[in-house]
Amino acid sequence: MIFSRRFLAALVLAVSSAAAAAPAAPVASAVIQTRSGALQGVISDGVAAFKGIPYGAPPIGARRFLPPQPAEPWPDVFVATDFGAPAMQLYDRPHTGADLSLQLATIFTMRSEQKIDNEDCLFLNVWTPAADSAKRPVMVWIHGGGFAYGSGAWPIYDGANLARSGDVVVVTVNHRLNAFGYLDLSERLGADYARSGNAGMLDLVLALEWVRDDIAAFGGDPANVTIMGESGGGAKVSTLLAMPAAKGLFHKAIIQSGPGLTGVSREAARKSTAAILAELGLGEDDAETLRAKLTQLPAQAILDATRAAQAKAGPAFNALPLAAVVDGDVLPRDPFAPAAPEPSKDVPILVGWNKDEMSLFNTSAPWWGKLTEEQLPAMVQSSGPGDAAALIAAYRKLSPDYTPTYLLNAVLGDRFMMAGSVTLAERKAAQRGAPVYVYYLTWETPVGNGLFKSPHTLDIPFMFHNVDKALALTGDGAAARSLEQQMSSAWIAFARSGNPSTDALPEWPAYDAQRRATMVFDAASRVENDPKGEVRRLLTGARR
Repeated sequence: MIFSRRFLAALVLAVSSAAAAAPAAPVASAVIQTRSGALQGVISDGVAAFKGIPYGAPPIGARRFLPPQPAEPWPDVFVATDFGAPAMQLYDRPHTGADLSLQLATIFTMRSEQKIDNEDCLFLNVWTPAADSAKRPVMVWIHGGGFAYGSGAWPIYDGANLARSGDVVVVTVNHRLNAFGYLDLSERLGADYARSGNAGMLDLVLALEWVRDDIAAFGGDPANVTIMGESGGGAKVSTLLAMPAAKGLFHKAIIQSGPGLTGVSREAARKSTAAILAELGLGEDDAETLRAKLTQLPAQAILDATRAAQAKAGPAFNALPLAAVVDGDVLPRDPFAPAAPEPSKDVPILVGWNKDEMSLFNTSAPWWGKLTEEQLPAMVQSSGPGDAAALIAAYRKLSPDYTPTYLLNAVLGDRFMMAGSVTLAERKAAQRGAPVYVYYLTWETPVGNGLFKSPHTLDIPFMFHNVDKALALTGDGAAARSLEQQMSSAWIAFARSGNPSTDALPEWPAYDAQRRATMVFDAASRVENDPKGEVRRLLTGARR
């Protein structure tokens, strides 16, 4: 076969252009010195990644359930190229087998975490444009999954694009979860275990201390740290805002679809502990015997007992709560009830929610797609307090095209996510300290023929600048790319200055109880005052 010179020239040009556009192969980073020892990561596409860095000693054996200790020094260069193990995972959501479910599983890798979970889980990951002295803003992501499962290694949390686009340092964290992080043994085991109900929160404090002491070596500014999280991660951020031990370790906070107004009461925590110990056959043991057995049991046995106790407690949310405990010490009081916490009065907050939060979970419910107009009032009434007829009428005004299924779904999401977020914002604004900014994501993803509308977690790939990694959730349209630019630039601006205003958006005023200015994120975003005012009043009982 004979080719013309013009064809060959074009072919050479095409090959040359492809080679130029192809990402360079990863190369070894410089060796970084931390308090625990030297470590080395890899540089890819202009971002250095350091994965699986130990920030705490393994919380195993005699250290199980106790407050964490700093990582033990290592003698050689630590190879930080692979993620560390996730915490023991209490994830038991059934897999539907649907194509869309399988696609989403590549973004939120819950079942993969169960294959490699481990009590030895105190690891963090760092992405940075350069390990130099530039003092970049630091954005610390606390993963979701309630207080039960998840890790900082989920693909959706990859920090490379955010670090690259914003010239920031991104950190993600693993910490103890479920019974390993929140089993309150203070009553049974005494003073040494007084903080066991908040061991997982103290892990996060230790991680933030690591950031304070070591992040400068990665090009980050320890005096400009933003903590952020979605869902359970948002509740953990809310809790850190109320913890005296965390004061001064961060300077801004972002709470995405996870307002944590209250913690777990000591009474509720001790009931959970009693139920789990009973499943383990340890309910009648004296303190010395109990301590010995608990430190020797296989981790899987504790996890299995926790799952069994939860099954007996019933399907209700928080029927057997394992989360941050209001113990009067680590967490002196509920985070945002009855008011905003004093330790974080000077910390700016960004808080918000998505329009159809619960569709990500409810599409497998038996009523999904089958709910009738006649059944709707009773379902709305059973979902919580308030006038069902008035709520339905208010949602009809907001979303006249919603079927009964989507209307109920909206009520279920707004009862917690919307009502909790605006309550948190109002209490923060009333404190008259640092400002609070509120957002509301209304854009509907086209995936699954629009099945989810604007679901829980949809904001994550936008603010992480990770649409390319989350096409199964966002699609690849112009609107998704626009939201990626809008939200990531706002999060970066907030991390940089405490104000999310950016050229990509209209002017974003701080929130107050008079105007209630809210950034409504859509393909063309806008500021609205009190965008769901009637629903807000009905769900919160507010008069105005």
